[in-house]
Amino acid sequence: MLDIILFIAGIACVIIGANWLVDGSVSIAKRSGISEYVIGATIVGIGTSMPELAVSFFAALKGNADIAIGNVAGSNMANTLLILGITAVISPIAFTRQNLRRDIPITFGVSVLLALFALDTLIWKSAANKIVRPEAIVLLLLFAGYMWLNFKQDKASAGPSCEVPEETQEKPMGLFKSIAMIVVGLGLLVLGGNIFVDSGTNIAKALGVSDSLIAISMMAVGTSLPELATCIIAAAKKNNQLALGNILGSNISNILLILGVSGTVVPLNINAQSFISLMLLPASIVVLWLSAFTFKKKTLDRFDGVILVLLYAAYIVMIGRM
Repeated sequence: MLDIILFIAGIACVIIGANWLVDGSVSIAKRSGISEYVIGATIVGIGTSMPELAVSFFAALKGNADIAIGNVAGSNMANTLLILGITAVISPIAFTRQNLRRDIPITFGVSVLLALFALDTLIWKSAANKIVRPEAIVLLLLFAGYMWLNFKQDKASAGPSCEVPEETQEKPMGLFKSIAMIVVGLGLLVLGGNIFVDSGTNIAKALGVSDSLIAISMMAVGTSLPELATCIIAAAKKNNQLALGNILGSNISNILLILGVSGTVVPLNINAQSFISLMLLPASIVVLWLSAFTFKKKTLDRFDGVILVLLYAAYIVMIGRM
């Protein structure tokens, strides 16, 4: 009974936190002239990746490297297929030229790099697949470069600004209030995400769900709950570039920052389920990119969203049977 109450409380914290995070972020974007996408890919993307960072970092510290890798791989699959799918069903997402020519290809490239790092047994004839410390340092350096590129290109050619329809336009809130809402919102997201994961895992175990399926699905979806809540709120408020930036930025942060930090603590061994997920990550990005060119509409519409959600369901079924 207590786990059910905590489960509901965790969801409530995440929803409230996501609302405040979106409102504070959009307000700062309006004030600073930074594009909606960049705010989503940096402040919001990194912020909503904090649960993944906490889970993966402490898992690595405790010697549970399988959890660190599985959490990131599962979260990225959930972000791309499940969360963007649900977001598109709520409100179709229009891709900008920059999304198609830079943002999605960068996400694809990072996913391919991680997949290559995971092929130790094939490339280096090693006894096991793992992310070692030099590879983790490369990931961290690439993350620093990605952040620099975002702000540099945004200043040179501002992307779509955080605008709302004239009839709903409001004056941006004060800077201090905006920052406070972002900080408190992130805090509620992390707190709610942790409560959700712990209580949800206990409920799943009580129902007899296998440990492997909990690790790759329940924990991954749980730590992706901030992204889900943020995207749903952003979509409902018609800030779709914020939603897209949040997902792509979070995916990149999960790989470059979180695995970079975790991999410097201890080598990250990759089990069979995580290996399959890592190999499927680039494919999921290709599906997302191709959906933009269906009937040349350059939009992730409701039909595409349903397809993405069904693909995620198929992925979970496949992983659950391994």
